[in-house]
Amino acid sequence: MSKRLIIWLAAIIVVIIIGAGSLFVVKEGEYKVVLKFGEAVRVEESPGLYLKIPFIESVSQLPKFQMTYESNPATILTKDKKPLIVDNYTVWRIKNPQNFLKTVQTVSGGVQRIDEAVYNTVRRKLSEVNYDNIISENTSRGNINDDITKDVSDAFVKDNYGIEIIDVRIKRTDLPVENKQSVYNRMISDRESIAARYLSEGDEESRKITSKADRTATELLAQAEADAKKIIAQGEQEAAKIYNEAYGKDPKFYSFYRTLQSYVTTLENEPVIMLPIDSPYTRILLGQ
Repeated sequence: MSKRLIIWLAAIIVVIIIGAGSLFVVKEGEYKVVLKFGEAVRVEESPGLYLKIPFIESVSQLPKFQMTYESNPATILTKDKKPLIVDNYTVWRIKNPQNFLKTVQTVSGGVQRIDEAVYNTVRRKLSEVNYDNIISENTSRGNINDDITKDVSDAFVKDNYGIEIIDVRIKRTDLPVENKQSVYNRMISDRESIAARYLSEGDEESRKITSKADRTATELLAQAEADAKKIIAQGEQEAAKIYNEAYGKDPKFYSFYRTLQSYVTTLENEPVIMLPIDSPYTRILLGQ
């Protein structure tokens, strides 16, 4: 092989090496930060092929997508000094790769800063709330999560870490094992007290309703009896009026009619009656 050919081959190899060292690819969902002597000079985030100065510039890769960090459970005291085991998760992303590399440098470094900031904020927020308000059905947990998210996000913006905090959520609030039974017993006692109060209030309301119903029934019966007596009196008055009018029109017929009514009453049970033969009562019976 000639000397010239060797030189050409060496030159081609050098060109290939230099060319390969000057190209880099940016993929979807990642940042490529170009470093010059260890300092970030530019960031490429759109997918494609890019150039850099070989041997002088290097490339560092960082994730562009959202990431989730789940903290380890930690014990925190509430406002009323009740211990709680709390764990939470944080949704975050790298917003400014250059600041990120200057401050925390790596994803694991960013996670460590997030863990510290979230723990301190959660501990401070829960120390302002009583235990019962945290675990009750009408909890302000949603507001607490929003407040924690805002405080942590503001802290990272202030410190210029290049990190965006999207959401911080408390996943679980639990009692230490040694405290569970006493708290459960107290909760049971509280619920039994509430149930007894509800039963007492129900009994009192039942007595009120029954008393009102009895009073209404008594009033209705009294009114009905008064109305009945009034109607009977009116009927008797009307009957007497009719009798008087009938008697006035034909006294003899009325006397005869009354006598017949007395016969019906007298003979109702088929009694044995001794009457003088010449009495008017007997003559009527005999049709005389």
